[in-house]
Amino acid sequence: MRISVPREIAPAERRAAATPDSVKKLIKLGFEVAVEAGIGVEASLPDADYTAAGASVMDDTKALWAQADIVLKVQPPLQHEGLGVHEADLLPEGATIVCFVQADLNPDVPEKLAARKATVLAVEQVPRISRAQKMDVLSSMANVAGYRAIIEAAHAFGSFFTGQFTAAGKVPPGKVLVIGAGVAGLAAAGAARGLGAIVRAFDTRSAVRDQVTSMGAEFLEVEIEEEGETAGGYSKVMSQAFIDAEMAMFREQAKDVDIVVTTALIQGRKAPILWTTDMVESMKEGSVVVDMAAIKGGNCELTQNGEHVVHNGVHVIGHSDLSTRMPTTASNLYSMNLVHMLDEFGGAEGWNLDLTNEIARGMVLYIDGVEPVLPELPEKAEKPKPAPKPAPEPAKVEEVAARPPAVKDVKPPPKGGWISAILGLALIVPWLYYKLADPGGLANPSTAVAFLQHMTVFVLSIIIGWHVVWSVTPALHTPLMSVTNAISGIIVLGGIVVVDKTDQPLVFWLGIGAILLATINIAGGFLVTQRMLKMFHR
Repeated sequence: MRISVPREIAPAERRAAATPDSVKKLIKLGFEVAVEAGIGVEASLPDADYTAAGASVMDDTKALWAQADIVLKVQPPLQHEGLGVHEADLLPEGATIVCFVQADLNPDVPEKLAARKATVLAVEQVPRISRAQKMDVLSSMANVAGYRAIIEAAHAFGSFFTGQFTAAGKVPPGKVLVIGAGVAGLAAAGAARGLGAIVRAFDTRSAVRDQVTSMGAEFLEVEIEEEGETAGGYSKVMSQAFIDAEMAMFREQAKDVDIVVTTALIQGRKAPILWTTDMVESMKEGSVVVDMAAIKGGNCELTQNGEHVVHNGVHVIGHSDLSTRMPTTASNLYSMNLVHMLDEFGGAEGWNLDLTNEIARGMVLYIDGVEPVLPELPEKAEKPKPAPKPAPEPAKVEEVAARPPAVKDVKPPPKGGWISAILGLALIVPWLYYKLADPGGLANPSTAVAFLQHMTVFVLSIIIGWHVVWSVTPALHTPLMSVTNAISGIIVLGGIVVVDKTDQPLVFWLGIGAILLATINIAGGFLVTQRMLKMFHR
């Protein structure tokens, strides 16, 4: 099967539906891949990289479409002004196209594709189930867009996000309110928090509270208890009482925050108005509103799709191409989502749009130009409930009395302790012998007595060290390794003294070996310590 990836022709669209990395993976799945020349120019992906990845780079747009079994795109087919023809008419009859369709925004596209007897996969309709997360293009693009929303806000905002104390005076931290804590909202909250702002977030779904707080943001709530999540994980329309309480809270926040990011969208409906004109007018001059729902009318009353307007000194940003403004990352994520989709449907060898597959059922709009009749899913067999365990019989008084008392788990004594004891006892005998043979040995020790004294200290240090290390909690082993740097430092100093004083070759090289090994231990200890400390850095 041959995949063709044309260059996007939508105004300001910089993303590409394939990257050199995704081309390699598509080829591994058995596909032949052809891309249009210049496909990745806006995303810093030169044609030479596509050629090196194994793709054919073609200049003839019509020929590229004509030979395709599957066409991968980002935007839906549009009128190609350069060729004077609609892209849907370039698609071969019976071919498959995978792209954003967005029928509510592009009502003519499904009809044109159906006329070409095309099989249409709408990437925005990937179901939100665990197995489909790697194909969820909406989440991938929302993640990029949420991050970019904060960058756009920072560009328009006239101050720092983080508070600063300088010799010239202090700068208060910026305050950011994120409305809607889905993927885009969480990405925005994380980016704003990373820049040092005070971040607050609101969502009708109580399930996202922990996700918000894990980003270091404050989760705002209204006192009315009402759940705002559908079975599919999307937001739903709330009751009027909830909306009134929500709007009252927003009006209070408008007087305090500097930046507002709105992300609220409800499938198949116009974006709800959450930030009214009076809220904008109550914000401080220089404040910013970034409306990520601009393409569906916007959450702010003053939003104009694709425009940056200023009202009463407040910037209202309605860019609907936020993910496109980070084309390299967006292209990489989007193209890998498509790779996972094609892999899910069997790759080139086993291509099969099985409509009993939940993912295919959600994505397929047409098969050969006809709306598919979805087969009934086989009923999942219920797992048999385990038989209830019989209640334990009450223990007899005699049995309870005979049972030994429960003993808590005790850490076993360190292995090898008896070896240390034997070594200690073995040293006592020769030490006493030399002590009795030379009563003044401790004051003027002979070579033998001096050797035994040092050996005794050595063995005792091993015994003490063994027991000390064994008694340390495993969680503290890494800090313990760092503490041994001090001991290794003593060994280095001792080795230097020995090397300097001795005239015996064996002792000299033993001293050199001690210095080398202790130095390695010191360097390793500091390396481990630094890695451990970096784990706690933000």
